[in-house]
Amino acid sequence: MKRQKRVPKPPSAVAGIPFDSAEAAWFWATQCLMARRDGARIVAGLALVTRPCDPEDVLATVERLHRRGPLTRHHLAILAEFGQRLQAPDARNRGEERAARLWDDALDTCATVWRRKGIVL
Repeated sequence: MKRQKRVPKPPSAVAGIPFDSAEAAWFWATQCLMARRDGARIVAGLALVTRPCDPEDVLATVERLHRRGPLTRHHLAILAEFGQRLQAPDARNRGEERAARLWDDALDTCATVWRRKGIVL
């Protein structure tokens, strides 16, 4: 069976409400993926709020930035850990200072791409 090539949607076909922040986009994608892992079937068009992307689009950006170099494995580990907690690291907590710096750096890097794609305002 031939594998279908995924073709991105043209910007004119993308409809939905962009996220207010990169953090909101990341938490949304994480929640969607955790729900899918737990057995939920995600169907486009049934959500209360329509988004301009799929959760995979958010992850694909992170993976691409990691392959190209701006995001290190440390960034990915922090995004995964705190994404699953659905809580950003607290820079005021001595044990999370470094995590907070990596979190902010990773989301700033992603936000640049996500703004260009219309995922984040």
